[in-house]
Amino acid sequence: MAERLVLYLFKQDNARLKEFAESLLELKNLNECQRCFNVAEEDLCEICKNTQRDQKTICVVEEPLDIISIEKTGTYKGLYHVLGGVIFLGNENAPLKINELIERIKKEGAQEIILATNPTTEGDATALYLKGKLKEFSGLKITRLARGLSTGGDIEYADEITLGSAIANRREL
Repeated sequence: MAERLVLYLFKQDNARLKEFAESLLELKNLNECQRCFNVAEEDLCEICKNTQRDQKTICVVEEPLDIISIEKTGTYKGLYHVLGGVIFLGNENAPLKINELIERIKKEGAQEIILATNPTTEGDATALYLKGKLKEFSGLKITRLARGLSTGGDIEYADEITLGSAIANRREL
């Protein structure tokens, strides 16, 4: 991807290159949202500032890029919390924003936490760890993103883990 970007920039005129360079310098003006740790231009990101969003549902993601993907679906209308990574073997003490999540739940009275970590061993371990940490909150609904077959996919080409997950996460029609 970096090679493609360099080749694209190589073909641009000086005015476009200057505009691009100035845009890169503007990255220094970005902050981390004080509430959810997403990328922000001010103290709070655009999502946290939006009072029309569901203030009682928090979707926990690994990185800010995950927020972009979820927002593109247009289906989620709650808030987010960026962990800043996952727990993995050999780095159990990674500086994740778990304590900040717990404080948010206490302060904001969240009713549902959606664990949207990636469906990897590390993502699953992080979700399981968070589930254990969040059990102390009575009445808090803890959910995990469903897994299964992609729309338009063929069963015969699905791997065993994906197909098994689709069967395990089936729902009544």
